[in-house]
Amino acid sequence: MGVCCSGLSGDMAGGKQGVGGTQQRPTTAQNNHGHNDAVDFFFRSRGLHALFTQIELSLSASKLLDRDITSKSDPMTVVYAKKRDGTLEEIGRTEVIMNNLNPAWIEKISIAYQFEFVQPLVFQVYDVDTKYHNVPVKMLKLNDQEFLGEASCTLSEIVTKPSRTLIINLHNKNRLGVPRNLGTLSVHAEETVASKSAVEIAFRCSHVENVDMFSKSDPFLSISRIVESGGPVPICKTEVLSNDLNPIWRPVTLSMQQFGNKDNPLIIECFDFNSSGNHVLIGVFYLYFSKIQRSVGDLEKLHQGRSGANFVMPSGHHGREKVLKSQLFVDKFIEKEQYSFLDYISSGFELNFMVAVDFTASNGNPRNPDSLHYIDPLGRLNSYQQAFMEVGEVIQFYDSDRRFPAWGFGGRTVDGIISHCFNLNGSANGFEVEGVEGIMAAYANALHNVSLAGPTLFSQILDADKGHRLESSTGRVATRDIVQFVPMREVQRGQISVVQALLEELPGQFLSYMRCRDIKPLNVHIAQTAT
Repeated sequence: MGVCCSGLSGDMAGGKQGVGGTQQRPTTAQNNHGHNDAVDFFFRSRGLHALFTQIELSLSASKLLDRDITSKSDPMTVVYAKKRDGTLEEIGRTEVIMNNLNPAWIEKISIAYQFEFVQPLVFQVYDVDTKYHNVPVKMLKLNDQEFLGEASCTLSEIVTKPSRTLIINLHNKNRLGVPRNLGTLSVHAEETVASKSAVEIAFRCSHVENVDMFSKSDPFLSISRIVESGGPVPICKTEVLSNDLNPIWRPVTLSMQQFGNKDNPLIIECFDFNSSGNHVLIGVFYLYFSKIQRSVGDLEKLHQGRSGANFVMPSGHHGREKVLKSQLFVDKFIEKEQYSFLDYISSGFELNFMVAVDFTASNGNPRNPDSLHYIDPLGRLNSYQQAFMEVGEVIQFYDSDRRFPAWGFGGRTVDGIISHCFNLNGSANGFEVEGVEGIMAAYANALHNVSLAGPTLFSQILDADKGHRLESSTGRVATRDIVQFVPMREVQRGQISVVQALLEELPGQFLSYMRCRDIKPLNVHIAQTAT
């Protein structure tokens, strides 16, 4: 069985997508280490204020252990909160960076800093095997990856540093045997900015330096912000354009949370993509990139003046820089408000919850305990009922009339016909049921009146997490991944949470749809119309 729901496009990994993607994906708190509206309401309803500040952690590493034979390690970091009983709770993962022993990850880790608590953190760095590069990082099994080192600290150790940056040594998990130099991990903390201001920028370059011997350069831009300590924190990357010395990239969007303010200095670097990893910003590869330092305000001036800015190449001799022929242009610069998921929901947007139940024989005989449709004589919920309850109880409040369409497919109905779309409640006319209770009742009734049949026509090829977009019968390719496939047998074995697996990507997918079509929250649209 697979349960589907709208979801965000899959993590970009492998090949030229492995440089980090065009933008940081929207983040939402998925556990008690992030902002929780229910907890916040509890405090406010009693005249109290929750004592926490939302923090984003930026991670980089230096001199990692090289586990690969013919190339460098492909590192990823997993961050855990250490509970009082010593167990670890995962709170986030970075992306995978290919062939790099000195990575600076784009993906930020969100956590709520609470003054009154000691918050131990554990960081584990892994070398991700090449065969998993097209698998989303959240789905990677860590036991299948090479362990590169572990570091630990408390959140307060990071935020109390003058630069809010802590450098810690990586060590073995068990600390047994002769200590090895496994490199260092740098953790930088920043408060999350609540401003919704953002800028959409379209870059292009002319006369990019050709550093390839047998073809043209494959350029992409990397944008970093200079923090108080003087070091760069990467915030955005464009896509790679193959064999192009005059590249025009797709627009990128930078939020104020990323760039701070218009006067903060940025470093914009132009790299030539190299599958060996030489495009990554590490000192010995300075000859493979050029850079230009500008603030967001400077980029706006470039756009207004319709002029370009020359890239420079650090020479290493007395700090001199060689001015290159290649130039950076800003073809588009638009300031806009970047609204949150809650902005839309609170303004009146709703989510329609629909259910389609798989009655194909692959689910197993309902009389058999290992069937996903098992009818338990003691009344315990089977996997389908568990999914209805857990997902429905969360999402039902976003649908005001609580009338949910519910269908079945792949089953033989009471009239003896195999149907791939029938009303779950058995009604000949109405397909809607009232609330989660209505879904549960309709499903229980169907279990006794519908025979499992087939064939199975619904499959996880529908899910684009692995990079293959859904294509229609006419050849039209979906612009986004809109399906989240969750193997219910993994839920049944307790390996994953069905609610988190199904719903964690929904807000991001919702926002990507609204933003690409410039759809604003209803109250904002009404206010602008009135003005």
